[in-house]
Amino acid sequence: MSVVDTSVEIGKDRIGFNTGYLAKQADGAVTVTCGDTVVFASAVVSRELREDQDFFPLTVDYREKFYSAGKIPGGYIKREGRPSDRETLTSRLTDRPLRPLFPDDFVNEVQIIIYVLSADDQTQPDVLAINAASAALSVSGIPFHGPVGAVRVGKVNGALVINPTFREMDSSEIDLMVAGTKKAVTMIEGSSKNVTEEALLDAIEFAHKNIQQICDAQIDLMQKVGKVPLQYVPKASDKALAQEIRDRYFSAVGDLVSVKEKKDREAAFKAIVEKATAELKEKYPDSIKQAYGILDGIDAEIMRKRILDEGKRADGRGLTEIRPIDIKIGVLPRAHGSAVFTRGQTQSLGIITLGSVSDTQRLDAIEGERYKKYMFHYNFPPFSVGETGRTGGTGRREIGHGMLAERALEYVLPEQMEFPYTIRVVSEILESNGSSSMASVCSGSLSLFNAGVPVKSAVAGIAMGLIMEGDKFAVLSDIMGLEDHLGDMDFKVAGTDSGITAFQLDIKIEGITPEIMRKAMQQAREGRLHILGKMADVLPAPAKELARHAPRIAVLTVAQDKIGAVIGPGGKIIKSIQEETGADVNIEDDGVVTVSALGADAIERALAKIRAIVEDIEVGKIYTGVVKKVMEYGAFVEITPGKEGLVHISKLDFNKVQKVTDVIREGDEVTVKVIGIDRQGRIDLSRKDAMKR
Repeated sequence: MSVVDTSVEIGKDRIGFNTGYLAKQADGAVTVTCGDTVVFASAVVSRELREDQDFFPLTVDYREKFYSAGKIPGGYIKREGRPSDRETLTSRLTDRPLRPLFPDDFVNEVQIIIYVLSADDQTQPDVLAINAASAALSVSGIPFHGPVGAVRVGKVNGALVINPTFREMDSSEIDLMVAGTKKAVTMIEGSSKNVTEEALLDAIEFAHKNIQQICDAQIDLMQKVGKVPLQYVPKASDKALAQEIRDRYFSAVGDLVSVKEKKDREAAFKAIVEKATAELKEKYPDSIKQAYGILDGIDAEIMRKRILDEGKRADGRGLTEIRPIDIKIGVLPRAHGSAVFTRGQTQSLGIITLGSVSDTQRLDAIEGERYKKYMFHYNFPPFSVGETGRTGGTGRREIGHGMLAERALEYVLPEQMEFPYTIRVVSEILESNGSSSMASVCSGSLSLFNAGVPVKSAVAGIAMGLIMEGDKFAVLSDIMGLEDHLGDMDFKVAGTDSGITAFQLDIKIEGITPEIMRKAMQQAREGRLHILGKMADVLPAPAKELARHAPRIAVLTVAQDKIGAVIGPGGKIIKSIQEETGADVNIEDDGVVTVSALGADAIERALAKIRAIVEDIEVGKIYTGVVKKVMEYGAFVEITPGKEGLVHISKLDFNKVQKVTDVIREGDEVTVKVIGIDRQGRIDLSRKDAMKR
C-alpha cells in the first residue's frame, strides 16, 4: 500500500493523518501529528471466531513512551512498566466512543494499540489518541460505523478555545473532551469550574462543529486507501428458538415488573432462564446457549415500552423521581472525616485522610515530574453486588470512576495556602445498583464537611439515562443498574447548587440530539438540587474544627535567599529542627515552609526556630542559645540554628572570670545579648549584658 496523507485545520492547529508507511502488517495503522506531537495507532481484527462467541471483545491500550519527550523512565528498571492511571484513563476514553459503532452482530476480537511517539510541551496527546484509533479502524476494513472525531474545549478569558495547550488549560474554566460522528455527539468527559448548564451546552455545540471537520479528514483518508471491507461471520442467531422463547416466556418476563428489589429480580430472571434452558435444550441443543440473550432482549423490550408508553420504570418510579436517600456522618471514630451516603440500593462510605506535604503523590510523566496533593480513590469489591470475584489490583473501572469523582470535588477544595494539607478521599462501595460514582461524589463531599475541610460548597452527583425508539424518547433521573444495562445512555453530572463541576456521557446508540442533551441537563440540575437539599438537612456546613486525630499544619513563607539557611549544609539545620521539635518540616523552592505535627506545641517550637533563622540578627536583642564550643578566651554560642556568636571571657559575668568553664560548659543553654556585628558578619555576644544585676 502506498503512503497516504491528509490533514485538517482545527483552531490554531493543523492535524495531519498518515498511513501506509508504519506497521503495514496491521489491518490499519495511522499516525496523527499536531505540532511536534506524534501519536500512532494500530487496529487488528482476529479472523478466528471462538465457538459460541456472543459478545464483542474490544481492547484499547494507550501508552506514553518516555522517549517521546526525550526522557528516561524513573525507577530501578528504567523502562515503561504497567500503565499509569492517565494511560488507563485515556484507554477508556478512546474505547467509549468507538465501542457503540461496531455492528451488533460483529463479535470478532479487535485490538487497538496506541503509542505516543513524540510529545511536545503544547499539544495534549489524549485527543490525538481517539482520532488516531478511529482513523486506524476507518482504513482497516474492519466493520465500523465511524469515523469518530475528538476535540478538547477550554474556556479561557471568557472565550471557547479548541484543543488548548497545557498552559492555556491552567487558566481555563472548562476542561471538556468531546467525541462524536458527523451526525452527533457520542461521548463527553471532563470537569469545569462551576459553570452553568448553558455554558456547557455551548461548549459541546462548539466542539461538534470541529469534530465534523476531523471526520471529513478521516473519510478522505479512508477513500484514498480504499481497503476492501472485511467479510465476517455474524453472531449466531436461532430465529426459531427466539420465537419459541417469546411465545412461551414473554408473559413470565413481563411479570418481573412487580419485583422491585434488585437481588430478587435477578433471581426471578435467572429462574426463567433456567426453566427455558431445561425445557428447550433437547429441541435446540446447538443454540440453547442463546436463551439468556433472547430473554434479556425481551426484558429490555418490555421495560423500554413501559417507560415510553406509561412513564413507569422497573422499580415503579416516575421518570424524574430520585430514590430514597439516607445519610450518616462521622461513622469511623479514628478517621479524619467519614460519611455513608445511601441512595436506593447504592451505598458509598466516604473517608477523608489529611496528611502533610510529605504525603503528596509523585507522578513521573512524559511532560515532567509533578506532585498531587489531592487524591480520590474508588474501590468496588464484588460483595457490593452480592457476588464473589477477584480482589487485589485496581481495575480500569475503579480508576475511571475515581477520577470522575476526583474532578467533581476539586473545584470546591480550598487553596493550598489556606489549607496546607494533602487530602485523600476514599470511596468504599458497599452496595451497588447504579451510579456508584455519583454516590461517591456525595459521600466524598459529606466526609469533607465532616473533616472540617473549608470547602466552597457541597457537591452532589446524579446519573441520567435514556430510552429512545425512533423519535420517541424518555430521559430518566437517577438510573439504577438495570436501566443502565438495558438503556441507551449513561450521563453523569456532578456539581454545586450553582454550577457543574464534572460530567461524563456514554451512549449505546449512534448519537443524541441537542434537544435530548438540553433536557438531560435540566433534569440533572433538578435532581442534583434535590440531593443537595437532603445533604444540607444532615450537614449544612463544614465542621469548625479538625478531628482530634488529624495532624496540625502551619505555613510560613521565607525569602528565597533564606532557603539555604533553613536547610543548612547537607540538610543539617532542617533535620535538627525536626529532631528537636518532633515536627515535620518541608520547604519549597518558592520559600513556602510547611510545618506539621500532631500537637500545636511542636509546630510552634519549629516555627520559632525557623523565624529565628530567617530573621536578621539585631544588635541589642537578647537571644537564648546553646554553647557549642568552649575556648580559653570565651565561648561560641548558637543563638539561632546555624548562627553562632562569641561571648568573650570578659563578657561572661559581672565578676572577673578566671576560667570559662567555671561559668558555662558545652551544651549549656544560655541567655545572651548581641552587642555588635562586624563587617564580616561576626557576632559579638555578652552574657553579662543580658543579665539583670
